Amino acid sequence: MVTADAFRRAALALPGTIEAPHFDRAAFKVARIYATLAADGQSANLMLTPDEQHLKCLTAPEAFIPVPNAWGRNGATTATFAKISVPDLKRALQTAWQRALPKPKRRAKKI
Repeated sequence: MVTADAFRRAALALPGTIEAPHFDRAAFKVARIYATLAADGQSANLMLTPDEQHLKCLTAPEAFIPVPNAWGRNGATTATFAKISVPDLKRALQTAWQRALPKPKRRAKKI
């Protein structure tokens, strides 16, 4: 079983991650937020693509569910700590973190 402390350690272990308050939650971000920890410490929301969300919810429906709003339709997914293993959480965090990395800057073409 995952705890809020284990989640926080796993998120902060990803390069460039910082923690900041986000409404009633703790947010974890690199260039943008990729996960938020619920105030009660029982779950976290991960910012996945809709396809990644579908796969997680299909393979572990007891652990992952779409957030029930427009954010959820865009891939925001709740991970319930009592139902998820640490390795599964770390894989999901890594996936969300990769999506939040800064885009490479494009060089202006020289004319």
